[in-house]
Amino acid sequence: MIKPLNDNVLLEKIPSEKKVGSIILTKEEKSANVATVIAVGPGLKDEKGNLVPVAIKAGQKAIYREYSGTEYEQDGHKYILIREEDILAIVE
Repeated sequence: MIKPLNDNVLLEKIPSEKKVGSIILTKEEKSANVATVIAVGPGLKDEKGNLVPVAIKAGQKAIYREYSGTEYEQDGHKYILIREEDILAIVE
């Protein structure tokens, strides 16, 4: 498994298509970039050397900035390694 460093967050993409039998249904309209948080780094140190932890936690769903991060694929799963600042919102 991947362990993010610093303020990086590992997201697993949520597929935007739905499979019914052998037919794949896709959405015509563009959906938000939503992903599940798999792992988070420890955070960054401030100017005094204190660790500032990442605000998002594993298991939450997040909306992230389009065209940011590094895509990675392993065992058929699509991941994005992204900085915390590129996460726009937590989906509740």
